[in-house]
Amino acid sequence: MTASATAARAAAGPATASPATIAAPATAATSASSVVSPETLGARVRALREAMDLSLRDLAERCGVSAPMLSQVERGETSPTLQVAARIAAGLELRLSQLLRLDEDGAVSIVRREERRQGPRRVAGHSYEILSPPLPGQRAELSRHTLAPGACTGGPGDPPVHEPGSREIALVQEGEIVLVCDGRRYELRSGDCVTFDADLPHHFENPKDTDAVLLAVVSAGLRRS
Repeated sequence: MTASATAARAAAGPATASPATIAAPATAATSASSVVSPETLGARVRALREAMDLSLRDLAERCGVSAPMLSQVERGETSPTLQVAARIAAGLELRLSQLLRLDEDGAVSIVRREERRQGPRRVAGHSYEILSPPLPGQRAELSRHTLAPGACTGGPGDPPVHEPGSREIALVQEGEIVLVCDGRRYELRSGDCVTFDADLPHHFENPKDTDAVLLAVVSAGLRRS
């Protein structure tokens, strides 16, 4: 399916402002280490970057922070100021509070409708948004996909097949969809739910003349032996 490499690429508000327009916090010179340790923040940034299938250079271009600086942050060798951390968060399509996990309450994380992270519209007719929160180390991701008439997932711009051992559960919310998995075709109607090995070659097709919508959960390392 098209969720970013099974970790998931996950749900947060889209950051549409360019890094240059991000307002620095009142205590911008304060180090992020006052909130989270450099090692924890570094591991978090790396996990989120890799979940979005971004290189260090890609993230540097998105957030306006140099690749060497990002590398030092990811290795826990330096703690960025809150202003720099805000730029990194924007490059990851997060708010600063989400990157630093200031808006979490214990074991509960909520993603509001307006905070859903939008997937890149790189494939004609296929758009998706990630509904689950971007928590490092999370082993499952929930996403919502919309396919225009005749469109399919798995095109040239979509992420690759998921990591070995991944499983996917998909629920058709609207319309009719065809799952093509390992060369076999499965017709699905609204309300149907399918579970399959997501590390096999697969894609979804919309054979009808109206939009189709499906929810997909990708879990890492759960394939049956």
